Amino acid sequence: MNQSAKQSTAYAQDANTQVDTSSGDAFVKFRYKWIPTHIFGELLSKPWIDNVVPVTILLLVVAFFSATVNNFLLPANVMDGTRQIGELGFVVIGLMFVVVGGGIDLSVGSNFALGNLLALALTNIFGLPVWVVFIAVIFTCSFVGLINGILVGYFKLRAFLTTLVMLIGLRALVDTLLLEYALDISAGYFDDDFWYFIGDGDVLGIPTSVFLLIIVAIAMHIVLSRTKLGWHIMAVGGSRRSAHNAGISLNRTVCLSYVMCGAFAGISAFFYAARLGNGGSYPGVGLEVLALTAVIVGGISLGGGRGSVFKAVIGTMIVQIISLGVVQAGLLSGAGQLVLGLILLAAIGFNVRWVKNRDKVLSRIYMSPTYFALPKAPETSESSGSPYAANDRLGAVEVIGLDQVDGAEDVVFDSHDNLYCGDRRGNIMRFDAPDYKQARVFAHIGGHPLGMAIDSQDRVVVCVGGMGLYRVDQSANVEKLTDETNRSPFAIIDDSRLRLTDDCDIAPDGRIFFSEATIRFDMSTWPSDALESRGSGRIVCYDPKRNTTKTVARNLTFPNGIVTSFNGQSILFAESWACRISRYWFDGPKAGQIERVIENLPGYPDNINRASDGTYWMALMGMRSPALDLALRMPSFRKRMSQEISNDEWLYPNINTGCIVRFSEDGEIIESLWDKAGDNHPMITSMREHKGRLYIGGIFNNRIGSLKIDSEDQNWTGSESYWSKS
Repeated sequence: MNQSAKQSTAYAQDANTQVDTSSGDAFVKFRYKWIPTHIFGELLSKPWIDNVVPVTILLLVVAFFSATVNNFLLPANVMDGTRQIGELGFVVIGLMFVVVGGGIDLSVGSNFALGNLLALALTNIFGLPVWVVFIAVIFTCSFVGLINGILVGYFKLRAFLTTLVMLIGLRALVDTLLLEYALDISAGYFDDDFWYFIGDGDVLGIPTSVFLLIIVAIAMHIVLSRTKLGWHIMAVGGSRRSAHNAGISLNRTVCLSYVMCGAFAGISAFFYAARLGNGGSYPGVGLEVLALTAVIVGGISLGGGRGSVFKAVIGTMIVQIISLGVVQAGLLSGAGQLVLGLILLAAIGFNVRWVKNRDKVLSRIYMSPTYFALPKAPETSESSGSPYAANDRLGAVEVIGLDQVDGAEDVVFDSHDNLYCGDRRGNIMRFDAPDYKQARVFAHIGGHPLGMAIDSQDRVVVCVGGMGLYRVDQSANVEKLTDETNRSPFAIIDDSRLRLTDDCDIAPDGRIFFSEATIRFDMSTWPSDALESRGSGRIVCYDPKRNTTKTVARNLTFPNGIVTSFNGQSILFAESWACRISRYWFDGPKAGQIERVIENLPGYPDNINRASDGTYWMALMGMRSPALDLALRMPSFRKRMSQEISNDEWLYPNINTGCIVRFSEDGEIIESLWDKAGDNHPMITSMREHKGRLYIGGIFNNRIGSLKIDSEDQNWTGSESYWSKS
């Protein structure tokens, strides 16, 4: 890695100032523009990608038996097979809840047999109404599940042994009851149209059991993915210790999962009894093997915490089609169980390997650098005569709040001159005017507060990395404004959630414009976005009057600082890795347009704020290096680097040296301020002019800087600049 960096540096020093002169560069640029390889990593990161394997297996199974078994797809065979899929599907969905919660239930077959016997006895012997029979069967099977749940959830007995004993006990109970009532059940006859409809009817050509299974599957998907009970079951299955620490009742959650499993076994038994009216001893025998095979083949993890209703349904279809195909193929008795056993063994092996290696595969392919060429960086040496020439003007910075703050990325002032900043502990810190000697916790939000602004009512509007946009009033009441925006129509990953909001400013009408640096990485991995240098950031607008959030600009290269222009019709924003400043017009004749203001900076721009003379201050959080500039034109090199060495040795942007730049409305660089020694502020992410001084923040610093500047108006404040007219 070090040798590669040295070679890159040497090459960059001799490189031509033009970036697209070679045919090699043109080819690489074309290849990475029109073949977006990052979509493979995004696809693999989606939860539903696990469904591809069972769906593929399902298609292969159907194709195999269609080609090898005569009349396999006859309408009568299909109708009978789908009824059986509907009945088995209820058992599998119930077992899915138990498995996702980290348990197992081997008693579902015996519980099913008990429900079937009860349904037939209540209809053929006692002639009770169908709805009474349904409730009685569900209640009885749920009660069996409750016993399992109490023993496993509250008494902490092992699920495998407990449900195995329940399987044996219930089977013995069913056999005993059959000796007593089998003859009466066989002799009885229940003549009820609704009972026939349940067993042999259909809705719009769909068997009744399958039609109800579809409705129940949709409802259970909502329960598992959108309700507190579903989240608790997933959490308990994923990590019981973490779920306990989060305040989830493990006992109740585990118990409820077994009750649900019993209830679904009862529903399945009810449909089976209505269809066949079989009161023999074999119903439910081996059903636990079928259901467990369906759960695992569908891709539901035996370790818990990972699964879905869709996977359960797909697994049900695979197992039932194989069972029917084996029977119609005329294989010898027991061959079906052998085939299912082999499938179960293969599914367990695949499940273990997939769970173990998926993250490894994802980590190797998710990072997808693209071609990104920067012009030659402007000179910064002292003797260059460049407006960026290094100096020591920040050497006179005074220090505020040394060791009282940690990671004050931005600073802001209210109309009473009080200073606010965030810290990495999730606090909004306040220094009271006029001396700014002592910091105190003004409000606790969580996350890492980043860019801030003050509205017309002295409320602090703050971007919180990983959480969204928040507002804190002068009584320290915290209010979440938004944590989501409209989803991109063709996005693979769900970009509706805000992952890395980092700076904001407020328009004259109250609309809040804020930047999200990247939709592909989060607060802990944001430097990886620099290695990709892919346009995955955006500008978002929150309208407090309508309480709406909308993305107004996409495909930006790590958009960072934002400031509302003096004309009140546009915002200036920084694109850090692109080393440029752009303008977005949100009002006026150019509304919706983006135009460049500064094309080529010597470093990575961060926050931008107004200056008292109608210009703008901008922080450069780090300076460009020839090695990284060259590497940006070598995506395959960066890809290999991300795969072959640890991330703490990657070629990252230099963010340990920075400076402050002042520029005009049309992009002219007026002055720059440096701290060559790096003693006061080696890393600068923001600055705010207030009454003749610059107050400086840094996301890695343990202090705030204060520098006296020559200003035409020593009483100028940002609050008055924004809100004096209103």
